[in-house]
Parts: sequence; structure tokens; C-alpha cells
Amino acid sequence: MRIEASPLYLDTSALAKIYAHEPDSDALDAALSGRRDLLISDLAVTELTSALARRVREGQVAAAAGRRIYNQLLRDVRAGEYRLLDLTSATHREAERLLLTLSRQTPLRAADSLHLAAAALADARALVTYDRQLHAAALALGTFEVVPAALAPNW
Repeated sequence: MRIEASPLYLDTSALAKIYAHEPDSDALDAALSGRRDLLISDLAVTELTSALARRVREGQVAAAAGRRIYNQLLRDVRAGEYRLLDLTSATHREAERLLLTLSRQTPLRAADSLHLAAAALADARALVTYDRQLHAAALALGTFEVVPAALAPNW
């Protein structure tokens, strides 16, 4: 996988591949290696934490491993590995506009509209997602290079 566009917005499904080894994790790690233009939102941090908690609850991940992953993500954010985007009122209004605009073309969930809005308002040129609905919505929007082309199952 090669991503030329800059900056890149990573949604929760992309962050999950960075912090939990999954199919396509190695390819994504290689594509992002050395990049200093990665954008994420607080929403992605919270959603990843929720997914980790669910995996711990379901016995797929040990509680200690879940805490380590969460703490590593926070360390990386503090160290500047990502530019953390706030979900402002403007972000919410843009997300609402996208919900109304894209609803005829593709189903869009509220959280996905917030990811799209955050990326758009930060002038991201690429959106990295492994979520099928968000991928379809981003393609319908036509604002970003949407990667990867082939998708793994949702997280």
C-alpha cells in the first residue's frame, strides 16, 4: 500500500490496525512509517478505547494488554505522533451537513460523519479507513483519496 496524499486522517479502524495486530496491520505500518502528517480525532481515541474494552469484556484481549495498548496510544498522542483534532461545534455542523447531503447516496452513521467532517475541516487529502460504510461515504463525498482499496472486515 502506498499513500502519496498528505495529510492523512486515520479513523478508528486504521488506529486499531496500528495498535492491535490484525490483517493488513503490517501493510499499514509500512505505509505510515516515518510519516509526520497523521491526523486523528478524539473520537477515534474514544472509539478505540471502547473497542478495546469490548474485546477485554469478551475475553479476546487480556485486561493488562488492553491497558497497555490504551496507554501506548496516549503516549503516542502526547509525543506528537499524531495531530489530535478537536470535535468543535463547527465539526458537528459539518457532520450534520454531511449526514443530510450523503444520506441518499450511502448510509452514514453519526460517528462516521464526525470522522469525515474532522478530516475535511483539517484539510486532509487522504482518509485511511477499513470500515466499509465510512469508506463508501468518503468515496461518495469525493474529497479525499480513500485508502485502502480492498477492505478487511469491520472492527
